[in-house]
Amino acid sequence: MSERKGKKVSESFTTMTQLVMPNDTNPLDKLMGGNLMRWMDIAGGICAGRHCEAHVVTASVDHVSFHRPINVGDVVTLTAQVTRAFRTSVEIFVEVFTTNIKGGSPKKSNHAFFTFVALEDHSKTPKQVPAVIALSESEQTLYEAASRRREIRLILSGRMKPGEAKEVKDFFASL
Repeated sequence: MSERKGKKVSESFTTMTQLVMPNDTNPLDKLMGGNLMRWMDIAGGICAGRHCEAHVVTASVDHVSFHRPINVGDVVTLTAQVTRAFRTSVEIFVEVFTTNIKGGSPKKSNHAFFTFVALEDHSKTPKQVPAVIALSESEQTLYEAASRRREIRLILSGRMKPGEAKEVKDFFASL
């Protein structure tokens, strides 16, 4: 890809719905965290694959939060949106909402940031990905903060020294 074209966030936005069944739960009839993370990874992977127009693999998961338990019989809706594209990777924000089977107002229960790497067809070689065009204010906010989250991921994985984290330093200097 010689010229890096951009794609709007809406072009890869993904919604996935699951019904929590007894085999998804622990002895307290609450959804097991590992099952929720699997669903989040699937929704995020679909979103990333759509944006990159390629097969993707999960590279990291940041800040998984479990704000409220999810019960057997609840309907779980996951939304995934690309926040930013780097050279061969994309960051995806996944949010989880729950309702009961009768509907009602969805309650936000969880969220996480996933990083996926795009691969060339039939290869383990990373592929350059399209840039992200963030149009709304919320998309722009996620886009702008993504470079700081990326630097923190790189520091925690040992691939960047803390002193090299320019975006994080600039952020704290501005407070």
